[in-house]
Amino acid sequence: MIRRLSGSAEDTDNSAPTQPETAPPNRHGKKKSFTSAKYDVIRHSDSLDRRKVEKAIDLAQSPQDGSSPFPSTENRQGVSSRKQLPWPTGQNIDRMPETRSWRRSRARSPWACSLLTIGVTVLSALVLLFIVHAFLTRQLDPKGCDMCWSRPIYIKFSDFDTEHTRFASKYNLYLYREGGFDEDPKVKGVPVLFIPGNAGSYKQARCLAFEAASYYHDSIQQDAQALKEGMTSLDFFSVDFNEDFSAFHGQTILDQAEYLNDAVAYILSLYHDPRRSQRDPGLPDPSSVILVGHSMGGVVARTMLTMPNYQSNSINTIVTMSAPHARPPVSIDAESVRTYKRINDYWRQAYTQKWANDNPLWHVTLISIAGGGLDTVVPSDFASLESLVPSTHGFTVFTSGIPNVWTGADHIQTTWCVQLMKPIVRSIFSTLDVHRPGQTKPRAERMRIFRRWYLTGMEDVVEKTLAQKESSTLLTLEDNSHSVMALGESLVLRDFGRAGKPKAHLLPVPARSPQGSKSFTLLSDQGLEETRTTAQIEVLFCSVFPLQHGQSSTLFSMNMDLSGDTSGSTRLACKNAASDVIRLPASEKMSAHPYDKAQPLSYLQYNLEDLADYQFVAVVDKATEPSQGWALAEFNDKVDSVIETDIGLRRLLSFGLHLRLPAARPFMTEIKIPALHSSLLAFRLSLGKHDCGDDAELFTPFLRQYLSEPHESKYFVNVKDANISLHGLAPFMPPPLRAQAVNDGVSLQFWSDPTCNSSIDVSMNVDVPGSMGKLVMRYRMVFAAFPIVIVALVLRKQFKVYDDSGIFITFAESLDLCLKTSLPVLLLALTFLAVGLTISSAAPPSSASSGWLGWGGNATETAIDFTKNDLLLGSQDPIFWFLVPLFGLITVGICVGVNYATLGLTHVFYLPYNLLTARPAWVRVEDVSGRSVAPAFAASSPRRRIITTCVLLFLVSTFIPYQFAYLDAVLVQLSTCTRALRLVRETRTGAHYNFYNYSHSMLILMLWVLPINIPVLLVWAHNLAVHWLTPFSSHHNVLSIMPYLILVETLTCGKMIPRVTSRAQYITNILFFTLAVYAAVYGVTYAYALHHIVNLVCAWLVAVHFSSSEVSMQGLTQILEGLDDGNERGAKKRPE
Repeated sequence: MIRRLSGSAEDTDNSAPTQPETAPPNRHGKKKSFTSAKYDVIRHSDSLDRRKVEKAIDLAQSPQDGSSPFPSTENRQGVSSRKQLPWPTGQNIDRMPETRSWRRSRARSPWACSLLTIGVTVLSALVLLFIVHAFLTRQLDPKGCDMCWSRPIYIKFSDFDTEHTRFASKYNLYLYREGGFDEDPKVKGVPVLFIPGNAGSYKQARCLAFEAASYYHDSIQQDAQALKEGMTSLDFFSVDFNEDFSAFHGQTILDQAEYLNDAVAYILSLYHDPRRSQRDPGLPDPSSVILVGHSMGGVVARTMLTMPNYQSNSINTIVTMSAPHARPPVSIDAESVRTYKRINDYWRQAYTQKWANDNPLWHVTLISIAGGGLDTVVPSDFASLESLVPSTHGFTVFTSGIPNVWTGADHIQTTWCVQLMKPIVRSIFSTLDVHRPGQTKPRAERMRIFRRWYLTGMEDVVEKTLAQKESSTLLTLEDNSHSVMALGESLVLRDFGRAGKPKAHLLPVPARSPQGSKSFTLLSDQGLEETRTTAQIEVLFCSVFPLQHGQSSTLFSMNMDLSGDTSGSTRLACKNAASDVIRLPASEKMSAHPYDKAQPLSYLQYNLEDLADYQFVAVVDKATEPSQGWALAEFNDKVDSVIETDIGLRRLLSFGLHLRLPAARPFMTEIKIPALHSSLLAFRLSLGKHDCGDDAELFTPFLRQYLSEPHESKYFVNVKDANISLHGLAPFMPPPLRAQAVNDGVSLQFWSDPTCNSSIDVSMNVDVPGSMGKLVMRYRMVFAAFPIVIVALVLRKQFKVYDDSGIFITFAESLDLCLKTSLPVLLLALTFLAVGLTISSAAPPSSASSGWLGWGGNATETAIDFTKNDLLLGSQDPIFWFLVPLFGLITVGICVGVNYATLGLTHVFYLPYNLLTARPAWVRVEDVSGRSVAPAFAASSPRRRIITTCVLLFLVSTFIPYQFAYLDAVLVQLSTCTRALRLVRETRTGAHYNFYNYSHSMLILMLWVLPINIPVLLVWAHNLAVHWLTPFSSHHNVLSIMPYLILVETLTCGKMIPRVTSRAQYITNILFFTLAVYAAVYGVTYAYALHHIVNLVCAWLVAVHFSSSEVSMQGLTQILEGLDDGNERGAKKRPE
């Protein structure tokens, strides 16, 4: 790097007015392009080395009568070749001409802070602490997961080597066997491949595999019918990715997907080898593998189907846990963002095809399981499949709504939660069919099975099985039976067996009415499943069966004769409703959580349209002696059981929701709140006391909160107060693949004992602290982007003041000026932009072009913009306009804290640096003002600096990522600030303050860009740690780091940037303003681009630095050949 004579930070203070002069032409006869001619003397001063000390002595002894201050060429060797410049009369070379005197040193102190900045910082700290405290203490879901215990055996496939995959030396494949159940290394069942997530372990498959082994050993192996239907054991394989950071690096996702496709091909080949397989030779060999992915492993599983080495139809079932499908968890890597876009576009395009033959994913089912609010690693909103997969091929479900799980799970708990492992394993077993090459049932049947296992059963998409069954029970009743209840009467059974014999209670099915819809509901504490033989009651849906002469009753598998001693003449052909039973958590006076170990309740719910073929609902009390238990059954009108609220969101937030459920009500009442659909809002619900009279309650009130899409349900048992929060419309989420006509919002279902005959007051009010806590998970990336907005505005103001006055003010002073002017204006403009974006986002999508008069295209197809929520804060409701100034306030406080932390860090390094580099007495020379001038910047050889930079750039282009070079640049800049601080401490001159403030502000900017680069650097370091020495596959663009390196290297010489007084100063202004606007609007979604924009800013600053330097090929050749000009080239010599 060529040593320039421009703007040295060693120029000293001079309060005397300067004489205007015209800059002389350079050696090429051209004027300076945009730097100030007024300060050419400064630009032609030397760097901070011991040569300046000698010049200070000479200039102090120079005549003050107007003669030249330069020493004669005879007295200074090696200086004669220097070009002589005109100097103002009596002006010292170490004196920086200024238009006005410097302020007192206290005002120039970088620690100085105005009352405005202090007030904003304190307010920011209070708001931030309030949000963090709310996140940690408010609206917390209870934890109810039980830990699994297993005896794992991992069998490594050493022969899965480089002949099969190029990643054999980095990744490994294992077969899991459970000790005590199956320790045979040969494959024999259906292959299942577990894919760990970011920094995950292959051993995380042990709980899932243990549950599969124990369930097969204890249940399926003894069930002849299940084996006949195609069920068999599961062979669990797991992949060791050496804890790769797949969330931080897009190329790692692609590498893992490529390896897994090779692994799938290898796994399938094992079943063709008789030496390694014990499968029944009469069964077809498997042609597909079931995938179970955790976290980023679920994303990698979807990526496999887009890779070139994917074998068609080798994957048809994917189950993911806590996987961020909708968008990348962090946007710090460009390749990761592009990989996500490529994967999601592939899946969306596949499912928009009209014909199944054109859809490569037609046979694939995808289930996404989310942990809910307990997951503080990945927002569960990102697990949504609404924008990727239609409901015919997949869905998203939360663990809190899965039957018999009924609890949230954090990010890791989804791999070992016993309650969750059971439905996952049982659902996979239910989809098996070893008689088919794909080893699973057809897609439509698989989807029905998954809905039955994962959804509550009250969703509209869950199909009722009653209509698909044949009548299996013949119910015979006595003549003139009084068991038929009046139409519209409710059935209440407080105990069973009072009659001493089985008894049937018949509820007539009402006729369909066009005025309103009806539904049938039944709730009992008895288990109604078909597999249970101890149940006290049985629910049958019956129609009259006219048994004619000669017709046998053996057509039914069960003949239930309740006629007694009389000759029964009433016969009903009935179907058992056990397969449609919905399990609900028990709610008693001692109940605390829905996942408590208690017998669940049985619930049936049918629309009247589903019962059109039946005349009666028979509730049969099978007990022959008195026993405890209860049952409720009724037909009710929708107008009585469903309360539609028309309250708007603003009114809901302002006044809350207050209702009174009447005493005469169905035992299940549903309150629909369409206005409440945002995941950023939390509410507190309270139920008033109700008196149940003399009779004891059959059950205490309990509540279900649910969303239709995604399928999120939460239960609150023995409810008096409840925290209402949801994962509905979330920031930055893409719109659904199929646009919804109406947003149903959240719904609240209340079950209460109707025998109490008392009203219940329901009130729901916004939980402000809880709502503020929801911002943490949804807006974490804001704190990586918004601080750059503040820093960019501060630097913009610093350069503007510097170009106008020659004073580079401190970071704190510039921030104070921004708080008074530019920052409020920018935040106000961004607030209006945020409101405009939310309004446009809420607009319905435009219809796609369908040709002339609608022909030539799909009339139902719409042009969906999946990126419309990517900008600014990604909010889809204008009511959240206040988030822009709120985050602006918080980030101002954070930037103030980082500023003082950086100052403190610089002073910490200054102390040992000052001690270790203490100079002998002969080095310290007093200048004319009586203050010490210490050569803190010992200029290194230009050739050495150029070679060092070129070597680093060469390594970036070949082996190391540019993020490593960036980290090196940050450390070098920190060293520069430390040396500048020492120089300021020793000289206390205005020019040195300028340089220190400049280098300090650039260090703060680089520190805020550092978090964007660190994760990719961790990926590279991890590859080295696992001995993966293959060159890094991305991030080798030298242009992405070269301006940073040149600027930092320039600052190591102590070179202050020249002032720009021409129109070119607007370029600096525009660049920093562009950086601020981009960081605010696009920074959260495309954070990686901030590095490149700051890189562009650095390139401009380098151009400004070199604008006053005379660079020629001859000079560059002399530097590279080592022909330095003695002292003029920075050679450091000991004085004699």
